[in-house]
Amino acid sequence: MRRSLLPRRLRHGEEATLVEHLGELRTRLLICILALVPSFIVAFAFHGRLIEWLSAPLPDDKRLVTFGVTEPFFTSVKVSFYAAVAVALPVLLYQIWSFLAPAFEERTQRVVTGFVAIATALFAGGVAFSYYIALPRAVEFLTTYDENLYDIQVRASYYYSFAVLVLFAMGMVFELPIWILALVRLRVLTADKLRRNRRIGFVLVVVLAILLPTVDPVSLLFETLPLLVLFEASIWLAVLMERRWERADEGLWAEQP
Repeated sequence: MRRSLLPRRLRHGEEATLVEHLGELRTRLLICILALVPSFIVAFAFHGRLIEWLSAPLPDDKRLVTFGVTEPFFTSVKVSFYAAVAVALPVLLYQIWSFLAPAFEERTQRVVTGFVAIATALFAGGVAFSYYIALPRAVEFLTTYDENLYDIQVRASYYYSFAVLVLFAMGMVFELPIWILALVRLRVLTADKLRRNRRIGFVLVVVLAILLPTVDPVSLLFETLPLLVLFEASIWLAVLMERRWERADEGLWAEQP
């Protein structure tokens, strides 16, 4: 009975009617909502600790302010929602992937699934790097810039949106090795092409760092350096993994009659 309540993931090439696809989509959206609601309730119950955690990168002499009667409440709701999305993210991503997976061949599905654990670790590393290194320096620079000319006050709702955006963006760009390895595994790129176009890749990495939410030169430097290291490591990892994948594919073709 329990299994019948969960949507069945279609196999590659399996035909289904539009009504069946819409039914599956509705069920998966319902699962996403059921994952978000309890996560939000728990996060809202502990929103005070979440706010203190997000406020830690602020300089000691800066205190957050709110404007308006409803802003404190809606700020708590916003922070709790961000936390709920972070907690429920594995469920959300799994439902999205399960809905899209039938469009890919089974071998491609295994490739994507194999990168999930590494991608999760890299995302967590990016968030940690941003929280402990990049975000405090960015906030200190931005909240003290020309402080002799202004009475700088930091609005709570703006600050938390900025902090969450920086954490999420840095976590995503730390996924750079996963994107590169996935493109190599899917034969969109090759390790040799990456090595020959290394300088272009460095320029693109710098542009990517500039596009991140932080705009000050201090945080830009702290964001660019690890991305350059990750890109260089991705090239050598692609060289290693490409050889292994080629040998594995040759063995797979040899086993076929």
